[in-house]
Amino acid sequence: MTTHDEELLARVREMRERGSAPKQIAKALGLRPAQATALVRRVAEAALANVAPDERPVVGCWVNAGWSAGLDMAKAPDWAAADPLGQDPDPDPDPGGFAQILLARQERASRVTVTGFLVDVYCLGVKNVTDPEVMGSGTLTTYVPMYYSAFDDRPLPIAVEQAQTIVHDAVAYARGLGFEPAGGFTEAAVHLGAPPGDRPVIGFGRDGKPSYFSGPYDNPREVVQILERTCGPGNYDYVAHL
Repeated sequence: MTTHDEELLARVREMRERGSAPKQIAKALGLRPAQATALVRRVAEAALANVAPDERPVVGCWVNAGWSAGLDMAKAPDWAAADPLGQDPDPDPDPGGFAQILLARQERASRVTVTGFLVDVYCLGVKNVTDPEVMGSGTLTTYVPMYYSAFDDRPLPIAVEQAQTIVHDAVAYARGLGFEPAGGFTEAAVHLGAPPGDRPVIGFGRDGKPSYFSGPYDNPREVVQILERTCGPGNYDYVAHL
């Protein structure tokens, strides 16, 4: 980069910090609109390069409808109200118990980084992680419904603080029962970020009790043995073929 380019970028950066639009920058610096737009993009990308993944702007954050079914949401009434399916007094007979979370943060101009977490809110915590993936902003529009294709209802948009709370507090709950999050969690959590200190409290477990429903990749015998040791007989529920 030449000295002239560096000086031009510096002037664009200063003007952007003052709130100038690309058209205003083009007029002030004698540039074509396309040149000014390209320089604005370079300034934005350079700024993001020095920002930690969990501090980059949130483009979108979602969770499946019904995620709160069976949980104690008394101290998180707003989150409960935003999930009417989960608060249905006559819930679907499917045991459920999953919060599937997808987070998209700005990576650079027209690019986002998406990260996903499959959370067993009744027992095991984070069961699976979708590794951070960079994609175009347009691709995200089709990726979101595909990510939630296993659910009948559309996903719910949520604030990143809610996602952070669900994921991290479910992990803490599961660890108390003797279960660690899935591989790749630490790396993915860098993009999610830590939950705020004044967050609402969610009561995990189904109706106040650890409840295990075996999945296709579980070792159900081992899970039940751990629950027997950490919870004691009669203090947990399970549905599994042992």
